Amino acid sequence: MKIILMGPPGAGKGTQAEVLVSKLSIPHISTGDMFRAAIKNQTSLGLKAKEYMDAGALVPDEVTIGIVEERLGEEDCRNGFLLDGFPRTVAQADALAEILARQGMTLDGVINIQVDQEKLIARLTGRRVCRQCGATYHILFSAPAQEGACDKCGGELYQRSDDSEATARNRMNVYNEQTEPLITYYKSKGVLLDIDGDQPIEAVLADIMSSLGKSL
Repeated sequence: MKIILMGPPGAGKGTQAEVLVSKLSIPHISTGDMFRAAIKNQTSLGLKAKEYMDAGALVPDEVTIGIVEERLGEEDCRNGFLLDGFPRTVAQADALAEILARQGMTLDGVINIQVDQEKLIARLTGRRVCRQCGATYHILFSAPAQEGACDKCGGELYQRSDDSEATARNRMNVYNEQTEPLITYYKSKGVLLDIDGDQPIEAVLADIMSSLGKSL
C-alpha cells in the first residue's frame, strides 16, 4: 500500500501511523526522518539540506523533493510506504506524482483524519505537568485524583505555554491554511479518504483499513 497520512494536531495521527505500518508491513516515512537519514548518510542532497537547516532557513522544495525521491527508491519501499508530513503544498504533491510515475507507482489513498476543531482544542490544551517531578496528566483522559495536584508527589500541576489555547488555535489555523488546497487536490484525484477521528482508536483504525480495502 502506498498511502499518505494527513490529520490536524491532536487528531491521533501518530498513533494510527504506528499501528498502520505494522499492520501493512510498510515503512513510516516522515520528512524529519528522511532529512536525518540523508544527513547521517552524507548524501549530496542531505549535505545541502544541512546547510539550510544550520542557517535556520527553510529547505527549498527541490532539495526536499530530491530527498523524497531517493527515499522512495529504496528497497523497503518496493511494497509500499506511509508518507507523513509530505507533501505540504500542491507543488510538492505534483512533484510526488511525478516521482511515483517515474518509479511506476501510484497512490492507493490519502487518509484524512477529521476531528471537530473545538474537540481538538480541548485535547491540545488539556495537558498538565507537575512542577516538582515532571509527571504529566490530561484533564480529559488522565486527570489527577485531586485537581491541580500531582498523584505521585503532591506537586503543583501547571499548563505549559505551548499547550495554551492561543498556541493551539494558531497551530490549527496554520494546519488548515496549509492543507486545505491539498485536500481539494487529492479529492479531485479521487484518492482522498475522509476518516472520522472522533472515535476510539480501534474504530478509527478499522475505518482506515476498511477504506483501504483491508481487513484488520
